Order: sequence, then C-alpha cells, then structure tokens
Amino acid sequence: MTQEEGELDSLVRKRIRALRIAQGWSLEELATRSRLSQSTLSRIENGQRRLALDQLVTLARALDTSLDQLVETDADDVVGSPTIDAAHGQMRWSIKADPGVSVVRQRLLDPPVGPSRMRAHPGREWFVVLTGTATLLLGNRRLRVEANQCAEFPTMLPHAIGTESGPCEILCIFDRDARRGHQPSDEAPSGAVRTLARSKSS
Repeated sequence: MTQEEGELDSLVRKRIRALRIAQGWSLEELATRSRLSQSTLSRIENGQRRLALDQLVTLARALDTSLDQLVETDADDVVGSPTIDAAHGQMRWSIKADPGVSVVRQRLLDPPVGPSRMRAHPGREWFVVLTGTATLLLGNRRLRVEANQCAEFPTMLPHAIGTESGPCEILCIFDRDARRGHQPSDEAPSGAVRTLARSKSS
C-alpha cells in the first residue's frame, strides 16, 4: 500500500467512526443497521481489518451517505483568499460545494436607493449584518435588520439594501442566479456600497 493509499484508508476509517458518532449510534446499533458484526465494525474502525468494497457500500448505505462521499479524498485547499473588487469595495469568495455561490462583504454608507433603482433578478440572496443597522427595501416593505440578524429573500422581488444610520457592514451570500445580478462589472449595487477591500495581510 502506497502512502497515499494508506492516508485514504485511514481517512475512510475515521470518517466511518465520525459519521457513526454524529448519528449517536453505538457499534452495536450500526452493526444492526449494516448487518455486519460488531467485532467486524470495531476492527474496521481501528484499522485491524482490511476495507472491502462490498462492506463500504453497505456502510455507506447504513450511514446515509454515498460510496463516493465515504471514500473522497481530503480537500487540498482548505483556506482560500477572496477576489478583490476594488472598484465596488467588495471581497468575493467561491464556495467549493457550489461554485456558483458567492460571498461578499460590504460596507454600506448610504440609505437604500429609491424605488426607481431597486433591483430584481432571478435567484435567492441572504445577508447577515455584522455591524451597524441595515435597511432592506423589499417590494413594498421597508425592513430594519440589526447587527447579528439575517435576511433571506427571493431576488425576483425588487430590493435594495442600505444603512439605517451610520456605516453598516454586511456579509451577503448569492446563489448562482442571484450572483449574475451582482457581477463586479455592474454599477455599484443598490445601497451605494463603498468599502476599502482588505489585503491578505490585514
């Protein structure tokens, strides 16, 4: 067994144990669900028994996961850096689970724009207020969102985000469709976002 194969073998065993514990199951309960003996499961988790494909398929089903997920390798890039959009004062991260998702940190200085400038586009959007208080114009509603509160809304509703009073920082998440309505090439998003993008060293 190569070092890489050995590392994957160890990872799969740890994953089986972690999934079992996360479900709150004892070895006995997983043995019942998987129809494997308790001693076999113990030896699998402890590395005393060779992993067999048929057993992995059975365990994946019993643990409510797939074989692919059970044996996937460890992620190479755990820590990532944002893409800086200095023109609009945004930092963007892609999330590997869904490359279409964007995370943007924004510092808002102005109240939301009027109804004539409210955006509407396909998708869904979420944001959490980090500091200050935000105002969300959503359709005909005006909502106050305070620090540590979040909002989720369908972006086909006309919307705009700005400050209630004083600077406000928010963290936004856009799905694949909503992201298209917030491309860096667009004009500044609703609410006149103005922020200094932080460097990697800050």
